[in-house]
Amino acid sequence: MRCARTPDCPGVVDADGFCEVCGLAPWPARPARAATPTAGAPVGHETWPVAGLVSLPVRDFTGHRRTTAGLTVPEHERFCANPACRREVGRGGAERLDHGYCPHCGTPFAFVSALAPGDVVAGQYEVVGYLARGGLGQVYLAEDVHLDRKPMALKRLINKTEPNALAIEVSERQFLTTLDHPNIVRIFNFVSAEDRLFGGQTSYIVMEYLEGMPLHELWQAAVDPARPAVTLPLVEVLAYGHEILTALDHLHGKGLLYTDLHPGNVIRTADRVKLIDLGGVRRADDRHSPKVRTETYGVSPTELAAHGFTVRSDLYAVGVMLRELSRPPLDSPGRETDLGAESFGRLVTRAAHPEWRRRFASASEMSEQLKGVLRELLPAPPADRGQEPSTVFAPTAALLDAGLGAVPGLAAWTDPAAADLPHHGRPVPPSVATGLPVPRPAAGDPATPALHLIGALDPRSLLARLAAFETASVEVQLSRCRAHLELAGAGPAEEALAVAAGLLAEDAAADWRLVWHHGLLALARSAVAEATERFDRAYAELPGEVAPKLALGYCAEQRGDAGEATRYYRAVWRRDRSAASAAFGLARLRLADGDRAAAVRFLDGVPRVSRHYDAAQVAAVRVLATRLGDDPPGAEHLNEAVRRLGRLRLDGGARHGEARDRMTAVLRQAALGRVLVHGAAGLAGGETMGDAPSERSLRRLLESSLRDLARQARTANDHGVLVDRANAVRPLTFLRSR
Repeated sequence: MRCARTPDCPGVVDADGFCEVCGLAPWPARPARAATPTAGAPVGHETWPVAGLVSLPVRDFTGHRRTTAGLTVPEHERFCANPACRREVGRGGAERLDHGYCPHCGTPFAFVSALAPGDVVAGQYEVVGYLARGGLGQVYLAEDVHLDRKPMALKRLINKTEPNALAIEVSERQFLTTLDHPNIVRIFNFVSAEDRLFGGQTSYIVMEYLEGMPLHELWQAAVDPARPAVTLPLVEVLAYGHEILTALDHLHGKGLLYTDLHPGNVIRTADRVKLIDLGGVRRADDRHSPKVRTETYGVSPTELAAHGFTVRSDLYAVGVMLRELSRPPLDSPGRETDLGAESFGRLVTRAAHPEWRRRFASASEMSEQLKGVLRELLPAPPADRGQEPSTVFAPTAALLDAGLGAVPGLAAWTDPAAADLPHHGRPVPPSVATGLPVPRPAAGDPATPALHLIGALDPRSLLARLAAFETASVEVQLSRCRAHLELAGAGPAEEALAVAAGLLAEDAAADWRLVWHHGLLALARSAVAEATERFDRAYAELPGEVAPKLALGYCAEQRGDAGEATRYYRAVWRRDRSAASAAFGLARLRLADGDRAAAVRFLDGVPRVSRHYDAAQVAAVRVLATRLGDDPPGAEHLNEAVRRLGRLRLDGGARHGEARDRMTAVLRQAALGRVLVHGAAGLAGGETMGDAPSERSLRRLLESSLRDLARQARTANDHGVLVDRANAVRPLTFLRSR
């Protein structure tokens, strides 16, 4: 057996396991490893949860990261490591240099390894082989001979005497060993060794060794040219994005910036995603250390000059990276076609927006929107599982149904304008303007604590309270705007928004709350096209939120674009079954198509745990009994409506009462209308329709119902109208002559 301690040892290992030439024992035998697929083979059915929403398979990357004896860099890949230079270095055929200094800027370069297998660094870390090369260093796999040969990664900086590398090394020494986060590689130690390339000493960072694949290799494996329609699923890309944002949020919370995020610096291990190569990490207020970044994933030089590295520049890189990992383009064959894919596109567009202020302000803010997009792409949750509360929109008790889910009032019989019973159920724009969710008060606004204490008041009382605020507050102005909208005061509402914009100053153009309120104002004025534009902007700013999609669904419905309305309503309904307004919207669209059964199915989908469950059940009865165009409901629809009427919880659960009397009148009126056109065939008997439904018996029953309603009248005029209607509908009687 040949010695394997060093690649050039000619010795043979004797019977005792020691080399006859160098006298060293061979490396401990490693168990044979089965070949694994490039992307890592799943380990049975084991999974690891991400964001509490999705479980990714645990994968076996054992042996994927194979080492080599040394570094070799082809001539066409030899460039200066200085981002400001990037000139060709070390080239020239037979006269090329494998290490030296850039003749243009003086930055050292090394295209050969500084260590070989078997080298021991700092008397503790024995090199196994070469792993990877970065702009400022080389990475080796080593084993800690003091810790049962535990695998470690050694990162070598090119030259300790080079000022840029020295500054980075010092910054790493100061704080990197204190970082302890499951999504960030651990730094254990800093050691020095002789520099065989440049002389003197050079430093090595001792890091956690990770078996896995960098995300760019994972993407390359997924988009194999042999499978042109295949890419990384968006769910998986978003899961990786969430873990990356969690790591960045940890760094940012400690006042640190990553600065050099790209797919090669993120590794997917068996059950984790981790940031590696912390060479660019710096303090947020550091404007002097050398800049470490990858140009493709970095912000513009103009932004760097104006702001330096910031939280938003880190998030810019996240956006670019997620977009890269999602290739092929979103409209390519095989890509998801539902609204979730569009929401993903809007997420990365905002994260990588060229305008600094238009990006997400924090990793946690972006993470919340990312999770919302992820929910859109996942299978629909169980109907009885409520949606996670939004961090930016307050829940609303309003139901956008124009009363379709309510038992009709007496006006349905006494007011000629309400004679078409029931109506289509689409609310008018001004009522939607006051029924859509409203933003939660911003945490940093001085009036927010007091607004929480005030709670819900009628608009006039609220305006009186708001007038007492002396501190300039954007939230006070937004509350004023909404109060005036409820009072149909579009002019004062617009004035409040103008004051809020003045308080926001240069941030006004990037504040989504102003955009949202301008959308509400446009609806209040029935300017649906303008409202659509505003809500679409809000969707771009908040791609993971339900509220903008609900607003866009209504605007599309109001414009007559049933396909677009269905797309938005379905996205909301699929994600959150407690969003009954979306179910009512979908039901209205189906009614417009003449599909009564589909409309009822959507209404039946409102879960029992929803506050709007009873309203949906009332609406289903009314839909079953309504006339679609010139076509009255079928006998089977009326029979089903009668059956459902018996199950409705009306009048506080009482068996008889005013609400039940009105619903009974609705069904008897619909049944008579059908009988007059198609006859009584198929109508089932019973208390509501009579034992043997016929025109004559239904007239008597409807007359009785209308007289019951007359007893509910609160005015003499309404009483008279209802009695007249009862008299008009009763069957003709004939007197026998003597």
